[in-house]
Amino acid sequence: MLKWFEQVQEGGNIVCSKIRLARNLSEYVFPSRLSDEDGRQMLARLQEELEDLGDKDGREYGSAYLDQLSELDKRALKERLILSASLLERKAPMSVLITKEEDISLILNGLDHIRIQVWSPGLRLAESLKIADRLDDHVNSRFSYAFDDRYGYLTSFPTNVGTGLRATAIVHLPTLSMGKKFPSMLNDMGRIGVSIRGVYGEGRENYGSLYEISNQKTMGRTEKELTDLVAKVATQLDDQERQIREMGLASHRPQLEDEVYKSYGVLKYARRLSMKDAMTFLSQIMSGMTDGLVKFDEPCSVFRLMLGIQTANLQKLSDRPLDKGELDGARAAYLRGELPELA
Repeated sequence: MLKWFEQVQEGGNIVCSKIRLARNLSEYVFPSRLSDEDGRQMLARLQEELEDLGDKDGREYGSAYLDQLSELDKRALKERLILSASLLERKAPMSVLITKEEDISLILNGLDHIRIQVWSPGLRLAESLKIADRLDDHVNSRFSYAFDDRYGYLTSFPTNVGTGLRATAIVHLPTLSMGKKFPSMLNDMGRIGVSIRGVYGEGRENYGSLYEISNQKTMGRTEKELTDLVAKVATQLDDQERQIREMGLASHRPQLEDEVYKSYGVLKYARRLSMKDAMTFLSQIMSGMTDGLVKFDEPCSVFRLMLGIQTANLQKLSDRPLDKGELDGARAAYLRGELPELA
């Protein structure tokens, strides 16, 4: 069974999307004030009551206590978009329930008592919300949530109070993001309740040109309104990126095709690749595939390759610690082996 990010999403620049629900149990204080002893007790109860989670959706779940994982394993989970950076720094007892495909995960006693996450390739927010809601109902049938009739679900951060929902879409914007008006466009998004940030950095340092679009607040709007808002913005950015690229293709197709094939040549034959170079060339390949400039002899998820070349996941492929030069060599070797042949 393929992991969710290994599935090939064709057509368009919307790479993937996520639904996250934040919930807290009414009988415990919020995680920031919860003692380690009470945290361990709560985790034991949650693990026991949610053992049958897979019976409800026919999926196979694994579980792990984060303090029993190595730092490398935790960093690898962060790189695969399961854990956040703030969770890596948190010392309190935590655990994670996760499907084999890694599309569904429940983070227990993290920043909230429970965070349900559902990832999907492409733009499937409505579909992912249905899955998250079913899991949410199942958990709520076993535990009482912290809920206020006026404010909604109570969460650790005020911006999550209300529905507790965060809808996210990751969009590939290599051309649009190079425009002079792009920074002001990002600032304007805040006025309609949406935030946009680089997945792997800010501004020109966001190698790979992937941008994460999310709703800023959850109070005062329904779940459908929030998912529709994020989907609308993601679709608009996708349309703008496509229009600009189509204009470029109409007048400079040979040059653009040449850039894509040069990028392929470097990725396929280089012996050392820095993170910056690898992400930049993979971004070129991603654009080339979307624009029909390059085809492979088998399906290829470029996003999977982007996740695979991150430091911790590369390090896990080795039987010993690698220094920077060795990581650059391992990154190049990984891409030589995983990038398909041209059709």
